[in-house]
Amino acid sequence: MRRRTILSLLPAGAAGLTLAACGPAVTGDSGNGGGNGGSDDGGGGGAGGTVRVGHLPSALFTPLYVADAKGFFEEEGITLELVPLKSGQDGIPMLSNDQLDVMVAGFSAGMFNALNQGLQFKIVGSMGISPGDPKNSPTALEVRQELIDDGSVSSVADLEGRKIAVAGGPGATGGYLLAAMLEEGGLTLNDVEVVNLSTPDQEPALTNGSVDAATPSAPFSTSIEEAGVGSPLAVPAQGVTGTGVTYSETFIGSDLAQPFFTALTKGAQELSDDGQQSDEVYQILVDTLGQDIEVLKASPMYSYLPDLAPQPDQLENMQQVWIEAGQITSSEPLDVSTIVDASFAEGSGA
Repeated sequence: MRRRTILSLLPAGAAGLTLAACGPAVTGDSGNGGGNGGSDDGGGGGAGGTVRVGHLPSALFTPLYVADAKGFFEEEGITLELVPLKSGQDGIPMLSNDQLDVMVAGFSAGMFNALNQGLQFKIVGSMGISPGDPKNSPTALEVRQELIDDGSVSSVADLEGRKIAVAGGPGATGGYLLAAMLEEGGLTLNDVEVVNLSTPDQEPALTNGSVDAATPSAPFSTSIEEAGVGSPLAVPAQGVTGTGVTYSETFIGSDLAQPFFTALTKGAQELSDDGQQSDEVYQILVDTLGQDIEVLKASPMYSYLPDLAPQPDQLENMQQVWIEAGQITSSEPLDVSTIVDASFAEGSGA
């Protein structure tokens, strides 16, 4: 389960690749200005307009950046205003209050709580999907090397009762990914002690023994392995995803809703299935995220559906995981059909 060495490349701003990363907007203003999606200040063909997109600056959302850089939104008459977020949860009230038209981010228990409380928005698409490859996974369950070496932990089941670091805690996207990996050993989130710890802080925590395992994304997972601090014990199974695309209720009825999604899928179609991308794609990420190109090339990437179709089965699984873990306040899951709209993926022509 080893990955290519990138330890010597990490110090220069690798945090831009984490799910919880934040940074400057790629294009447009970082504020909440501008009208609702469909305003008349956009260029290109069609009716034109500005679309405000909340995002976490991360390689996880590569289709968005590729579509922007290659002019696919411009071709649809869309001017993109990218608004950086610290977490997907931060964007939920902005979507509901029409401060954002679209959000591309991770899902969380808080998102389902907001829906249960009556906030209005729709899940319209997916983003990164786990390839399930233990040798080339963007996320891994890294176990402290000392526990591996002395035989204390040799399987996922041996993590019962142990402390595991997750960025955002059990109710975050990482918590769902951890639950998916724990399932391999017959465990749930209730069987371990989840510690809310940012991804960059997980390697030091493993080093000093304050946690027994962690769930870092690349390139941090690779750094942990190359430093001899931990070893990967599991990765999310193929098809697991915790991120996607959400539309505000207002934007769903906009003339730009379908053109935006179509342009986004064109960005996804520029990506390879095996995770190794073209030099052009890597350069777009360098320009967007400010990362070293060799770090990007050495970091495993998620895969993307050509039509970025939403994954209702994953949303159902998320609810079950978070209800059992006490992270969702309602005891009954939402009917996924009421919060998902797959029509934009179907209409994308992908």
